[in-house]
Amino acid sequence: MPELPEVETVRRGLEEALKARPKITQIEFMRKDLRDPIPIKKIQSLVGEAIASVERRAKYLLLRTNKGTLLSHLGMTGTWRVFNVGEEKDHDHIYLSFENGLRLAYRDPRRFGVLDFVAVNSDLRHPRLRHLGFEPLKPELTGESLWQKLRGKKTTIKVAIMDQKIVVGVGNIYASEALFDARIIPTLPSAKVSRQRCEVLVAAIKKILQEAIAAGGSSISDYQQLSGEAGDFQNRFKVYDRAGEACRACGTRIRAKKIGGRSTYWCSTCQK
Repeated sequence: MPELPEVETVRRGLEEALKARPKITQIEFMRKDLRDPIPIKKIQSLVGEAIASVERRAKYLLLRTNKGTLLSHLGMTGTWRVFNVGEEKDHDHIYLSFENGLRLAYRDPRRFGVLDFVAVNSDLRHPRLRHLGFEPLKPELTGESLWQKLRGKKTTIKVAIMDQKIVVGVGNIYASEALFDARIIPTLPSAKVSRQRCEVLVAAIKKILQEAIAAGGSSISDYQQLSGEAGDFQNRFKVYDRAGEACRACGTRIRAKKIGGRSTYWCSTCQK
């Protein structure tokens, strides 16, 4: 499933493609079978509007206009791409056409993605957005703010930093990589992570996410950038998906187990 770096990479691609701020001339729905109903009439109301900005909140993309926002979640296999007439594909769900000839397609073979509508100035009330936690790349996430959230938590630190009500966008891959960078074992109870170690962990989360964004994200399944290119960060994993392989830092075999229902990887020597 695409995580924050992949979604941010797609956001930047969309922002660049739409930098001329062309108006939407047509919205076509080719399939309507995503996991939740698509508010087709509300989204169709955006025809004639220009995309004023492309933003990201957690793993949601927000294509904003003066009349409302098209919200998109990539689910497990969702992708956005620029395409020309004749380059349509199976499993395409929506086509956006613009006055300058640009065409965008959202495609989702496994149909776990989301297309929704957000009314103007209603982000804080929208059910998909109102309960979200700290944005990890913004100043609001600090060692102190994370430590305050973790106090009294009975979950492991790996589960806690993947909790979208605490920190958004840090999925399974980057949680394992950030904990390795911070030298914290993923099974450690959240309540036992000190203020000082929270400072180190927050720095590691920000560092790993920024490095992954710079690499175009991680392509280990269907994810691709707007251009169709794959990401490269999967070639730089230190622990994720490396069970039984030698730790790049000390040579100890990487361990793996299910934590919170997700495969988790760590080095028992480097992470304490």
